[in-house]
Amino acid sequence: MSIKNIEAIRMDFPVLHQKVHGKPWVYLDNAASGQKPLPVINAISEYYLKYHSNVHRGVHYMSQLATDKFEAARKTVQHFLNAEHDHEIIWTTGTTEGINLVAATYGRKFLKEGDEILITGMEHHANIVPWQMLCEEKGCVLRVVPVLENGTLDMASFYELFSDKTRFLSVVHVSNALGTLNPVKEMIKHAHSKNIPVLLDGAQSSCHFAIDVQDLDCDFFVFSGHKVFGPTGIGVLYGKTEYLEKMPPYKGGGEMIETVTFEKTTYAGLPFKFEAGTPDIANAIGLAAAMDYIHSIGWDVMEAQEKFLLEYATEEILKIGGIKLYGTSPEKCSVLSFLIEGIHPYDTGTILDKMGIAVRTGHHCAQPLMGRFCIPGTVRASFAFYNTKEEVDALISGLKRIKTMFL
Repeated sequence: MSIKNIEAIRMDFPVLHQKVHGKPWVYLDNAASGQKPLPVINAISEYYLKYHSNVHRGVHYMSQLATDKFEAARKTVQHFLNAEHDHEIIWTTGTTEGINLVAATYGRKFLKEGDEILITGMEHHANIVPWQMLCEEKGCVLRVVPVLENGTLDMASFYELFSDKTRFLSVVHVSNALGTLNPVKEMIKHAHSKNIPVLLDGAQSSCHFAIDVQDLDCDFFVFSGHKVFGPTGIGVLYGKTEYLEKMPPYKGGGEMIETVTFEKTTYAGLPFKFEAGTPDIANAIGLAAAMDYIHSIGWDVMEAQEKFLLEYATEEILKIGGIKLYGTSPEKCSVLSFLIEGIHPYDTGTILDKMGIAVRTGHHCAQPLMGRFCIPGTVRASFAFYNTKEEVDALISGLKRIKTMFL
């Protein structure tokens, strides 16, 4: 059953109530970025309107107020992830910077020539390229867990790929291109049995269900604010204290120092060691507002709506015929990735746009995964809790029309 008060929820998202090409806008590109509710927009505006000031270093009232709000936002993220300490929450620009930070600090300090880094065949480029760069610099070797035909990981190969040279595991929690929910607890447990640290790319999981980093027992977790209905340009790296304390700073400058002389600099403690320069104060506050909004709706409500939409859309799209789905794992989040037989994905996406329907087309920053399926890309419709059955119906109607146009 879909949410009974869905229209009331949608009123919190002004952007959804407009027309594109004269048609009501149907936004099905949530895996790329979630829309922003009014409480997030208002929280950012309020910061600039009422108490904008730089944080941490000012003794005046507004600076202290901004600092309090900024650090309260860090606490909100701590509770959102159920991290043990707030100093384990590091502000970043997003998932990509979080992964780069770990590769550039932990990787450069602790990995050496011949060491193996394990990733999977369904990774976003952000969880491939930083490790490739590290391998080129340090002489490490990148190993890749294969993807099966249904879009799940080849877990037999996962276990076989571990060797006495494996030193790090970095894996996507939920695939942005397929929607596959990976068995990360099992993977983390196995890696830890061999004393190997694990990074989880949570860009797609953090917006669909509650994350508990202590229960997952991951050593690092990264996500982006704009995926969880917060602002762009802000993200989070969670790291266990034991690792963050051993890692060198990522950037140098103000805020991340304890003392500076021309002879030597000593660094601040966590989390500030990794937060050089003036932080993104407004967007950190906006991200906290997004998390408060999610809790006001309730994960159970959000998950139920997305489950309904995914199941309904899958059932209806298969009725059309001549459409191949990519990513048919029984454990997946609200992503439908597909191709209409004989029609290029860009053509499908362009025609849907003329009907007012926004989907994503292309390789979804997962070119190796597209190569595994021998396709240039897919059409991806991705749902959020504010989407409706009627919007799915619009998508299905659009796909039927496209098929008739190319017959």
